[in-house]
Amino acid sequence: MRGIVLLSVLLLATFQLTLSITDGLLDNGNFELSPKATEMNGTVVKGRYAIPKWEISGFVEYIKSGQKQGDMLLVVPEGACAVRLGNEASIKQRVKVSKGQYYSITFCAARTCAQEERLNVSVPPDFGILPIQTLYGSNGWDCYSWAFLAPLNEVDIIVHNPGVEEDPACGPLIDSIALKALVSPKPTSANLIRNPSFETGPFMFNTTTGVLVPPNIEDDHSPLPYWMVESLKAVKYIDSDHFSVPHGKRAVELVAGKESAIAQVVRTIPKKTYVLTFLVGDANNACEGSMVIEAFAGRDTVKVPYQSKGKGGSKPGLLKFVATQSRTRIMFLSTYYSMRTDDFSSLCGPVLDNVRLVSLRKPT
Repeated sequence: MRGIVLLSVLLLATFQLTLSITDGLLDNGNFELSPKATEMNGTVVKGRYAIPKWEISGFVEYIKSGQKQGDMLLVVPEGACAVRLGNEASIKQRVKVSKGQYYSITFCAARTCAQEERLNVSVPPDFGILPIQTLYGSNGWDCYSWAFLAPLNEVDIIVHNPGVEEDPACGPLIDSIALKALVSPKPTSANLIRNPSFETGPFMFNTTTGVLVPPNIEDDHSPLPYWMVESLKAVKYIDSDHFSVPHGKRAVELVAGKESAIAQVVRTIPKKTYVLTFLVGDANNACEGSMVIEAFAGRDTVKVPYQSKGKGGSKPGLLKFVATQSRTRIMFLSTYYSMRTDDFSSLCGPVLDNVRLVSLRKPT
């Protein structure tokens, strides 16, 4: 009887732990649960635990949609409320995860009046400094992703503003913080590329902004399993619910010219011939004009032009090469910078999808 009770307790604990590991918003991740009026001084939040489910430090403001700072409208990314992080301010929440599992964090942020806004996103001991001064979306804000390897079964997710401005209120607005477990795609004999159609990636909000995937210099663990963003700028992760996607439900948009490159290293056999194929298109987001995706396989390269009307569509690209090493770097970048024709402040670019790599038994 005692053993049955112990087993029941263990099963219940496992079930509760499983319930805590769900893809989606953190508890009060959209900050719609507000502090009490007694814990506010104007917009400034007073009290370490005043915002439900969160622990705060430093100069933190609770901002409602439509609120202004002087003549400047403060843009709330999603819903009715967001938080603004002033000088050296941070928000923190402890969550249950699975030790040794990879996760991605997705959140949305809007700039206010600081000159060079950036955010320190961390799950100790991992951290990344994400610059947010470049605006990619047309709504005044962007969504970002960042990945980590869970060191324990319980971790702290921290978003910190490391900036120091003359006006402590000149910090970024943060909203909609979500978590997603990253399941590594299994390899197949039909394709040497892992996660070839980018179907596995960070959590996607129901928004037309997509999600920015940071360069690997800012994130040791990519939110796109097996892919590395080897550039100075991010790439944009998009979905078929809000964009034109050539294959499946997900794809990437190379939004910053040659500063927006994505790569994967694959195992190859020297002197063996391989064929790399992929799709080049546009996201149906008013990104018009001449586009080119450059594909690299080791020292070999090909340029695939695409004339975009900004209304969706795609064409195939192909690169045949002979491997010279046991590992070959497959990389893609956009030759040109592009801007949306309906918003000349928003960067855009060609869409990449359905990347396939196969070996030829009899080279021709």
